[in-house]
Amino acid sequence: MKKLKKSMEEEEEEDGGDGAAAAAAPRDQPSNPFDGLTEEIIHLILDRLGDDDPLARKSFSLACRSFLSAESRHRRSLRPLSSDLLPSVPRRYPFVSRLDLSLCPRVDDGTLASLARSWSSTLRSVDLSRSRFFGHAGLSSLTANCAGLVEIDVSNATELTDAAAAAIAEARNLERLRMGRCKLITDMGVGCIAVGCRNLTLLCLKWCLRVSDLGVGLIAMKCTDIRSLDLSYLPITDKSLQPVLKLRNLEELILEGCPGIHDDGLATLKGSCPSLKVLNLSNCQNVSHVGLSSLTSEALCLQQLILSYGSPVTADLGKSLHKFSGLQVVRLDGCMVTCSGMKAMVNCTTCLKELSLSKCLGVTDDCLSFLGQTQRELRKLDITCCRKITYASINSITSSCSFLCSLRMELCTLVSRDAYLLIGRRCQNLEELDLTDNNIDDEVLMSISRCSNLRSLKLGVCSKITDDGLKHIGRSCLNLTELDLYRSMGITDAGIAKIAIGCPALEMINMAYNENVTDIALISLSNCPRLKALEIRGCPYVSSIGLSAIARACRRLTLLDIKKCYNINDNGMLSLAQFSPNLRQINLSYCSVTDVGLLALASINCLQNMTILHVAGLTQSGLAAALLACRCLMKVKLHASFKSSFPESLISYIKARGCVFQWRDKACQVEMDPKGWKLHLSKSL
Repeated sequence: MKKLKKSMEEEEEEDGGDGAAAAAAPRDQPSNPFDGLTEEIIHLILDRLGDDDPLARKSFSLACRSFLSAESRHRRSLRPLSSDLLPSVPRRYPFVSRLDLSLCPRVDDGTLASLARSWSSTLRSVDLSRSRFFGHAGLSSLTANCAGLVEIDVSNATELTDAAAAAIAEARNLERLRMGRCKLITDMGVGCIAVGCRNLTLLCLKWCLRVSDLGVGLIAMKCTDIRSLDLSYLPITDKSLQPVLKLRNLEELILEGCPGIHDDGLATLKGSCPSLKVLNLSNCQNVSHVGLSSLTSEALCLQQLILSYGSPVTADLGKSLHKFSGLQVVRLDGCMVTCSGMKAMVNCTTCLKELSLSKCLGVTDDCLSFLGQTQRELRKLDITCCRKITYASINSITSSCSFLCSLRMELCTLVSRDAYLLIGRRCQNLEELDLTDNNIDDEVLMSISRCSNLRSLKLGVCSKITDDGLKHIGRSCLNLTELDLYRSMGITDAGIAKIAIGCPALEMINMAYNENVTDIALISLSNCPRLKALEIRGCPYVSSIGLSAIARACRRLTLLDIKKCYNINDNGMLSLAQFSPNLRQINLSYCSVTDVGLLALASINCLQNMTILHVAGLTQSGLAAALLACRCLMKVKLHASFKSSFPESLISYIKARGCVFQWRDKACQVEMDPKGWKLHLSKSL
């Protein structure tokens, strides 16, 4: 408590003598009611708040100076919203152990060195996965100053070379390293890491295209404690597998998109993978049941097997899984599935919890009926685009799998309306349901509303549902956080209002391409303060009035798609600039925004991604000024006509700050309705 009071006195002195004025106040003035709380109690309160609700933490710290000081000392995890904040952050938060810089695109060597010196004794984890401009010098400072580092993420740092890898190798206590898309790092750099970081338990080398069998072999030889290894899309061959599969602690192996892995290589391996729990062989076209049988012959602990977009699922492949009594998750997305293969597979696994058959040709009622009879503990099922199944499949699944919590069945065109009624009657534990582009109506929604635990519901392209059905969801599904109504034209403002009233925890809603949605719907949704993502593209009758209501009330808004919302203008942008400090991504193509609105939008510190196509009110100079003002921008999509009109020096300068330009050359084609409002655009847009 003495430390807390001392901290308060120091802050009062820094604020210009407020402490002296307080001392001179009458003694009978009421004391601060929070003075009686010990720092331990305050920290317990902060532990309860957690890091998931930054607004709650901010409100707490603004309650009084003592809370501000206590929150600063308590903070261990930090995710700065802008690179510009980095110089002052260490003074405010002196004990940070986990630093997430994924929202800071401009982190150069000097900045990294300064942060490393400030948190030299506390820093344990650094995420640089979206940052640019740092190199081996900055990483050297980081590893030299922060001896306690156990985790580094430099994914997407495409300019890093072997010198940077050598700098990372100086982090002797490193346990987790992610280097996805570090395309210039070679076997030499990976070899340095293998020698220096002997304690690695997780390593991701996905898309490190210059790493071959040599580098992978060195990792397997030196880092014997590896538990998770991602080698996706590496130009490796069967030579890599021999040392890798001898790792006695390996639990997760990801070999997605490795065409150099063949049956012949796998078949030579015996007695491997004693601890393997997760195996991903997606997009490995040269692996069949022959190699799989050999590879997993001793992997008795295997729990997850991912074979998406690979060889056909035949009876032989199904039989190759017969030893894996603990197999819980199987993903076969995009594979050709035979009925005999499905039966052999599910007959061999007794405790399947999750099965994904998305876009699998060959899935029939016979397959799913057998699945329902044998796998009664199934929790998650994905049968997206399985267009041969009918009522019989759903009847079997819903009657047998009573524990189902996730069902995804987009575009199952032969399933009748009556089958969907069974879902609500029999699967009331559902938390996720995807019925996109299916034959459902209001009676189905009324049945589904019995699933009171629903958190995610997708009803896109369901032309028969109306407000009458949606009101049942609003009344019963109080925990709903995600609702997709894309192109569901029977929904109007009234239905959205029912959702807004009944589902205050809503975080994401998609109402794109619905001419029946107006500002009234947006005003209703302003009652959902947790709203983070709003997609209303192609809703011509919403305007800045509705958007302003959202901006004022939904302060957590991070993603906004208002493409083809022709009546949204500068007033909407001004409201976003004033009330939406967390906005990170916006698509305002075809809106009625001018230079004034875009410049206002550019003042949002978190804004990282903008799409600006065919916005007639913008000028070349206004767009250039906005791009210069938006200092944290990481990606911007513009029409190709601006590329030739902008000075090359301007484009180079903005790129140097970490922004990527995407140029599009699509013609603007707009039709007018009788009222004079723009409504329909060609599908090519």
